[in-house]
Amino acid sequence: MIIPIPSNKERLTITLNIEAYHPFQLGMRVYDPDHPNTYYFRRKSTFIEGKLKRELKIPLPVSPQLLELELYNKDTGDDYDFKIQNFEIEKMPSGKVWATDEQHRFLEFAIQFAQKAGYVPTGFYDSPNHEFLFQYLPSITDAFGKELITPARTHRKMPRVQISQRMFKSYSIPIRVAILAHEGCHWFLNTRSQKTADLCGIKQYLDYGFPTIEAVYAVTKVFGQHPEVVGESQIQRTKDVIAFIDKYKADA
Repeated sequence: MIIPIPSNKERLTITLNIEAYHPFQLGMRVYDPDHPNTYYFRRKSTFIEGKLKRELKIPLPVSPQLLELELYNKDTGDDYDFKIQNFEIEKMPSGKVWATDEQHRFLEFAIQFAQKAGYVPTGFYDSPNHEFLFQYLPSITDAFGKELITPARTHRKMPRVQISQRMFKSYSIPIRVAILAHEGCHWFLNTRSQKTADLCGIKQYLDYGFPTIEAVYAVTKVFGQHPEVVGESQIQRTKDVIAFIDKYKADA
């Protein structure tokens, strides 16, 4: 089932009331139909016996001119295992990101790039006022040409971020934003600490209105694809992010 949504580049929240006819996993995708690899929301929701009715909210703090919402059975791809009882679209209030003007400009530049990273070519992408530079590479490699297991990294002496196209093309737009916000915090705070950059970036990401679960995915995605790199520091990093998000939601 595909539902077209005239989003008009506005901030929106979609509310769905779904009734399943039997237990199954519902797949949800919100994307720009005019460009590949532009998922603004990508999630699954499990319906179990005794709980076949659910209300689902899809936050979209950024959007293109037109969106499509696709609902389907994750296992079969069919769309006859459920019915929509209610469908609403509301405008989302403006996000209140507590940051410097420079950080605001970086975040807006990062969001704009995240929306097009799935289909633009590699190369250099300069911010409108030439403050920040993104170097979009086929992949990030070391001095010997070996690919590094990182989607992005920041130059310590200038506001320049290297980004792996191979990794970014597979990520949703919210995950891309979370990663770039993290990299921006490395620069603005002049820190090597992953925890400090994680929590700084995630706060900006959440303040803007992006969904919480993608913030966790942004930290764990690479670890999931490369379990051989997972150690105590990566596990602790994930725990710190989850604890921060739980506190953020409780204080909201």
